[in-house]
Amino acid sequence: MTIHPLVEGRLALDGGAMFGVVPRVLWERRFAPDERNRITLVTRSMLIEVDQRLILVDLGMGSRWDGQHRAMFGLDHSGGLDAALAQLGRARADITDVVLSHLHSDAAGGTTREEGGELRLSYPKATVHLQRRHWKWAHQPAEKDAGSFRHADFSLLERSGKLHLLEGSTELYPGVHVFVSEGHTVGMQLVRLEAEAEAMVFCGDLIPTTAHLHAPWVSAYDLYPLTSIEEKRQLLAQAVEEGWQLFFARDPDVAICTVKDDGSGQVVVDRVLAPV
Repeated sequence: MTIHPLVEGRLALDGGAMFGVVPRVLWERRFAPDERNRITLVTRSMLIEVDQRLILVDLGMGSRWDGQHRAMFGLDHSGGLDAALAQLGRARADITDVVLSHLHSDAAGGTTREEGGELRLSYPKATVHLQRRHWKWAHQPAEKDAGSFRHADFSLLERSGKLHLLEGSTELYPGVHVFVSEGHTVGMQLVRLEAEAEAMVFCGDLIPTTAHLHAPWVSAYDLYPLTSIEEKRQLLAQAVEEGWQLFFARDPDVAICTVKDDGSGQVVVDRVLAPV
């Protein structure tokens, strides 16, 4: 099993939103905000090569944004997944599977693209794996996260024949597991990889950056912050005990690391295995 971190793009989000009730005087030590209080993040996908399959986990913001939204989110797609795949000698048509953690636009915006004036699936040969509970939620979300969904990003999946809806935690392929996380949004799924006595977890929006290793540092975007805190505590305790590698989808500096207890009960970065 081979893992590649692929940066789809960069975006700028409000620092207060990313860190919830944490005071700016604390989080700005990790992320220096711009004049609009925004911090720079990345949209990072995970590419998994295993048993003749090429699996992409999350697809980032995608390219279908107008000038106003590009300015609002500070979007920079110079390169993107096409360029990242090309560096590996791969192309969109080679992707056999897409695992979407959830359907918020920063994770699923790249599901579709415009070609010849028409909307098309970005990865036409890929089976797209998603939790059924989240699929239903995305069609009737709460007011709090309704603005995070763009139905055009995933409406093509309904009639594509490529959508595979999952019922809870499962092993998709040997060594490729998905498990459900409920704090950020209903029915989000994360990925745990196991091979040769090693394990890696795609942390998604449960732990978007290394700064969010602090259990109470949760995003204001989370629907159920107390659930997020408890889920983080459980995941990080196991990561420390079993030496898991953690994969970060939003951290602009660290893609993969291991973690340790600093002696006070706080989980911190141990070894950085893959910077940007």
